[in-house]
Amino acid sequence: MKDMTPLRWVWAALAVWGAIHPMWWFVAWFQENTWSIMAMVDAWHANAATSGLVWDLTIAAVTLTVWVVAEVAVRRNWIALLAIPATFCIGVSCGLPLYLFLRSKPVR
Repeated sequence: MKDMTPLRWVWAALAVWGAIHPMWWFVAWFQENTWSIMAMVDAWHANAATSGLVWDLTIAAVTLTVWVVAEVAVRRNWIALLAIPATFCIGVSCGLPLYLFLRSKPVR
């Protein structure tokens, strides 16, 4: 716990929030509608605004993935690769702060 600087606590808290808050809304949507992933994808493209948001987040997720892979190749911080599945399975709101948390661990 001595490696936990105030900023690392912020990254950890944001990663947890970024995992729980969006999932709350996804589960609520599934319970109201159907447990079909394709129905949710259709809902994401219900209009131009939601399609724009989906593409915005998709491009951010791909950009974060490229950044993670590039930095892991240099820093050899293999645990940071966990941010990639977190990004695509949960969202950028979890993956980005998780990566910053894992990246900010002091180097020994």
